[in-house]
Amino acid sequence: MMIQDLSRRDFLLRTGQGFGGLALAHLLRSEDALTGGAVGGIHHAPKAKRVIQLFMNGGVSQMDTFDPKPRLTQLNDQAFDPGAGQLVESVTGSPGFKVLASPFEFKQYGRSGRWVSSVFPHMAGLVDELAFLTSMTSPTNVHGLGSYLQNTGFTLPGFPCVGAWVSYGLGKLNKNLPEFIVMPDPDGLPYNNLGNFSAGFLPAKHQGVVINAGPDSNGTTPVPFLFPPKDARQITPQSERAGRELLAQLNGAFAGRFPSNSELDARVSSYEMAARMQLSAPEVFDLKSESAATKALYGLDHEETSDFGRRCLIGRRMMERDVRFVQIWSGAGGPSNNWDNHANIQEQLPFMSRQVDQPISGLIKDLKSRGMLDETLVVWTTEFGRMPFSQGEAGRDHNGGTFVTWLAGGGVKPGVAIGESDEWGWKARSPIQCYDLHATMLHLLGVDHERLTVRHQGIDRRLTDVHGRVLKEILV
Repeated sequence: MMIQDLSRRDFLLRTGQGFGGLALAHLLRSEDALTGGAVGGIHHAPKAKRVIQLFMNGGVSQMDTFDPKPRLTQLNDQAFDPGAGQLVESVTGSPGFKVLASPFEFKQYGRSGRWVSSVFPHMAGLVDELAFLTSMTSPTNVHGLGSYLQNTGFTLPGFPCVGAWVSYGLGKLNKNLPEFIVMPDPDGLPYNNLGNFSAGFLPAKHQGVVINAGPDSNGTTPVPFLFPPKDARQITPQSERAGRELLAQLNGAFAGRFPSNSELDARVSSYEMAARMQLSAPEVFDLKSESAATKALYGLDHEETSDFGRRCLIGRRMMERDVRFVQIWSGAGGPSNNWDNHANIQEQLPFMSRQVDQPISGLIKDLKSRGMLDETLVVWTTEFGRMPFSQGEAGRDHNGGTFVTWLAGGGVKPGVAIGESDEWGWKARSPIQCYDLHATMLHLLGVDHERLTVRHQGIDRRLTDVHGRVLKEILV
């Protein structure tokens, strides 16, 4: 029998000398059943099958979007003094600590009467579909640490992100597409780069698959290297077959020497996935079948909204095809073109909000109209908030004390809000941590966050560490 005729399982059994049958079965068991992840299915009846997370990179200002503070208007340009001798500190330097009122008008919307600023006119019309967490808090106000915390539950690198935990715990729904897909901002990766999408100490195959979802007019493709370049005439079916034979021999030798290394299994899985994606991925990214009305709903007909709208629309198409977890980023890392509004909140915040407001609204409406919202959990979040006092003339500095997250669909009670920040929008009065958000996300997927664990360096690790409670107040 030729090497290329062997199945992956047979190949590893014959050539991976250090692999015992039980160890191999453990490594491959998530491949054997589409829903048979590490938890053996689910712990309880799930409300959601899949997640689409919208991450606003840089730190969205809560008092300029969803958490109005009349106190700031009353005391605008006066010294910021929260009273009781509380220490006021700034992250990157805000001399004087002068109160800065929001320059944006707030109005109440929907039956719930939720206050929303003028920077989100489209999302404002959907507040009765959303559940707001208005007292999210972070112990850090440094971008890299805050981004790690909101994605992995830890401020240090090396820990699996929530998408990787979902992939590991629940396994595949669609064997032809990855379980966990990330679509970063085309301007660049966020703070920590690929670390936000890492599988950490979980098997490497559970890390996020980064997709460029932009149009092909600039010569790029959504999945890099999925097909050989057109000018590579030296790549033929015969040469590819010879390459696969050599690769199989090298993989077998490596598996024999390092039986506990998960990277080989991830590499083999990635090649298998690439072969399947050659057939399935092009159709996912081809929007020709979408109606003009649908494209307009997401804002594809306007330059400001076309990029984020395209990624949201592709995200919906991935949800339809049962990708478990899709993460869409707004804003790259760095001092500009993101939500890190240090210089001028009146100019910088609308620049970012205009890019995402209509596409996000379109996504919620589209999911609902197709009957998908009930089984799709949508999460909108950021790494921390902004300060109630000015930085420079009209900017705001980082603030881990309080910020806003919202959820929709997938078993979430619509039109509610929990938590409260103080009168300044400085600190949370009833703190909600990332562990609570992660515990709730897993709960809605049918997973008990305390039971999804992996033994690592003598510790039973979990996404929520030793913290976290399910936010039952926002559940249906």
